[in-house]
Amino acid sequence: MHHHGYLWTGPKPRFDQEALRRPPHPDPPPPGSRPELIQRHREVAAGFPSCDLPPLETRNWLRKPSAQVRGTWADPRDAAAWLRDRLAEYAPRFASDAQRDAVRLAALVASAQARLGWGGDVSLGCYLERPAFLSVALVTCPPDDDGGGGSRTPPCPLPR
Repeated sequence: MHHHGYLWTGPKPRFDQEALRRPPHPDPPPPGSRPELIQRHREVAAGFPSCDLPPLETRNWLRKPSAQVRGTWADPRDAAAWLRDRLAEYAPRFASDAQRDAVRLAALVASAQARLGWGGDVSLGCYLERPAFLSVALVTCPPDDDGGGGSRTPPCPLPR
């Protein structure tokens, strides 16, 4: 088992563009569908993988290009340390004092480490000034991931 880290910051209105954060439906529209529906499916199928926006479902980060991976760790403690460092880096820009609270941040990191330890994923988001948004995610690839991805799990984005 290993963990990939992802990070995105940007304007909150861009983050709110949910259509760009959803993967395309696995089945294209049936023959005879309205042309605009077919065109929209093509646009989403082409755009979702390359779009830098965080996906609505954390696991779908694995469908993004490997260039978006900010780090990979075998040990959940190392992945949690990366998360801790990112939170510390952005804490001065958090929109509220409550988000900067050191005890709260330490609890988030400890919870993330525990979740990663049993194979879960972690996704955190918070408002920054201006208004901007920070999205940080840690996604776990299971030990039996052969790169095939199976039906529910996208394949690991990095070659073995």
